Amino acid sequence: MLVERLEQGVAKLTLNNPPLNLVTLEMTEQLIEALDELEGDDAVRAVVVTGAGDRAFCAGSDVGEFADVRDRVVEKKLARENEAFGKFESLSRPTVAAIEGLAYGGGCEISMACDLRIAGEGAKFALPEVRLGVVPGSGGLFRLPELVGPARAMELMYLGQPIDAREAECIGLVNEVVPDGEAISRALDVAGSISRQPKEAVAAIKRGVRESLHSGREDSVRLTLELSDHVFQTDDCAEGIQAFFEKREPRFAGAPETGDEV
Repeated sequence: MLVERLEQGVAKLTLNNPPLNLVTLEMTEQLIEALDELEGDDAVRAVVVTGAGDRAFCAGSDVGEFADVRDRVVEKKLARENEAFGKFESLSRPTVAAIEGLAYGGGCEISMACDLRIAGEGAKFALPEVRLGVVPGSGGLFRLPELVGPARAMELMYLGQPIDAREAECIGLVNEVVPDGEAISRALDVAGSISRQPKEAVAAIKRGVRESLHSGREDSVRLTLELSDHVFQTDDCAEGIQAFFEKREPRFAGAPETGDEV
């Protein structure tokens, strides 16, 4: 894993196991450590996740490790992967996946755990685990249907066939498709724009959306009111209201002051 702090409160997290950036047991442990580190860094306001090189965002698990984990796969592999990938969801900052090349298996699962996904035109997505006689065990079974609906999700997982970036965009798996080689720069632009928003409100939006996916309407309303009560008491809310009446751009606490909006 490579962790870089860039301008405007954006951190860049790179899966650095080229050419395919395979998910190994070691990478999983490093990913947990890196995301915990970013959670504790108050200067970070948004995170971009990408893969080293242009061949793959991440082509999935290192199948060479399967022989050593088959006897206790949950204990040795899947429990930690679920913990690691789940940290993209629980991270209080927004996460944007920048995808070039292959996002297969665990790579697709990592991208789905992020809040937004931006893909190069040549990117391909697949959950091919069925071809190995197994299932997507690190989030695919529940995150894919949340994004694309159950019928489309089951089709993709039953057949294990890849789809291209444009089809992924059409079914809601990808937010935006850009020319090859531009996914990272576009993701950094989006992350930079997010970083200029009020930090507490952004965190509240992420928590509200994520938790509502697994809550009933009554609990979702209750959380909405709780989050709203919190953000209305912040200095950023006072600044936003004052800026509105003064007909100027708000200057939110800790936010970078320059840069174009998305």
